[in-house]
Amino acid sequence: MHVEPERPVADTAGRQLTWTLAEHPESFRFLIRDRDQKFTVSFDDVFRSHGMEIIRTPFRAPQANGVAERFVRTVRSECLDWLLILNQQHLERVLAVFVDHYNGHRPHRALDLTPPSPMRPLRLRAPDSRRADVQRRDRLGGLLHEYKVAA
Repeated sequence: MHVEPERPVADTAGRQLTWTLAEHPESFRFLIRDRDQKFTVSFDDVFRSHGMEIIRTPFRAPQANGVAERFVRTVRSECLDWLLILNQQHLERVLAVFVDHYNGHRPHRALDLTPPSPMRPLRLRAPDSRRADVQRRDRLGGLLHEYKVAA
């Protein structure tokens, strides 16, 4: 009796992820990953076969994932901890809205309270200093608020 060797879990997860990449209009050029032992050569080969370059974080550099880890903490504390996620499709939709808000509307201290990619030109002053009407847009059922000066 011949028994197929079991694939590592990361290989299977990687293969399943590549199936969903075709659904995205944008192409992916890079896979950035750490040097964990669960990522085997065959895991990398799955992504290379889709034309992606594998970039591994440096050895013994615990701060190399700092930006990603900070974003994960932010998305969890400001969004996911407040919602009941129903399924993967719901999670993807919620994350898409949050990422749009995070990059286009949410102020960042390191950027002088401007978003990384503002969706509109930023105004420092209201057009009429006596009174400016502000419009609020609620997203994710009121979890996120976006403000703009009314035209």
